[in-house]
Amino acid sequence: MGFTCGMVGLPNAGKSTIFNALSGAGARVEAYPFCTIEANMGTVPVSDERLDRLAALFPEKRKVPTHLEFIDIAGLVQGASEGEGMGNQFLSEIRSVDAILHVVRCFADPNVAHVAGDVDPIRDIEIVETELLLKDLETMTRVRERLIREAKGPDRRAPARLAAWERLLDAVAEGVPLRDQEIPHEVEDLVREVSPLSAKPLIYVANVGDSGENAHSRRVAEYAARTGKEAIVIRGRIEAEIAEAAGSEEERRAFLTEWGLSESGLARLIRAGYRALELVTFFTFEGPEVRAWTVREGTTAPRAGGRIHSDFAERFVLAEVMDLDELVAAGSEQALREAGRITRAGHDYLVRDGDVIHFICA
Repeated sequence: MGFTCGMVGLPNAGKSTIFNALSGAGARVEAYPFCTIEANMGTVPVSDERLDRLAALFPEKRKVPTHLEFIDIAGLVQGASEGEGMGNQFLSEIRSVDAILHVVRCFADPNVAHVAGDVDPIRDIEIVETELLLKDLETMTRVRERLIREAKGPDRRAPARLAAWERLLDAVAEGVPLRDQEIPHEVEDLVREVSPLSAKPLIYVANVGDSGENAHSRRVAEYAARTGKEAIVIRGRIEAEIAEAAGSEEERRAFLTEWGLSESGLARLIRAGYRALELVTFFTFEGPEVRAWTVREGTTAPRAGGRIHSDFAERFVLAEVMDLDELVAAGSEQALREAGRITRAGHDYLVRDGDVIHFICA
């Protein structure tokens, strides 16, 4: 799996439409709040021309791309952190995702009610983000009570952990998301354990009408730039219709061109997600598969091998690293080896985007 995005937003922001546009999974779409009751899930392959070029060297092997998973979560409303609307059930579902995809309504349609009465994307953003912060405040306050008890015990590290946690909690209470705070090393493991909602990378999706970008979507882009977030614009209805109608990739490209779109929203989202999560892709051609794998920047070779199989991490000896362009130009692994262009890397090697790796284990 590449990464998982949890899609949030106010009711009738077009989340299910965007979900269908991105995943082609056919989620239910209605013009009234809370038509999404159970979370919809969809998985799409991540297209990568580098994988295509590598796979061409091994026509007998199966090509396996990395994947992106979407979870369409019911619309949040003001008071969701206290159980309003679909409430806590859906806030809890966000905890399992790698990144939050915040769908913001940037279209006017008299046939699709807006829960707040009119289109105001910045107000809508602030409503949803306030609910995520309030939920974190509740969760972190419970953890603080546990840390207070631990600080009275024999563990000398406990007071420092409590102090660090309280600094984070105070900032969240002031409206500062955890993603915008520096996490003290004393509580890094605790943050991973609790998985606060406001710690997750955030990508805004401005859902616009058929005519494309507008004043509302430009406000979202400006807001994202000011706060250091990723933002993309998607013509939700158009791209959902294309996803449903196109029977092949060629047809999809033709439909996009007809609407003046150089690429799909999915392609732009994948790039934004990789930037927001600081991901890199490496490739293998072991056994019957030529495969793409996704890891975070700074991942060591043994840990990257562990994505394939735990034995690769536990019994790692070395990694043979190949440059994909050089491998394709050479025409085979053997030719590249004879040219002396395969690098042997040890435990400290940090995997780079585009590496082709052969793992050697004891």
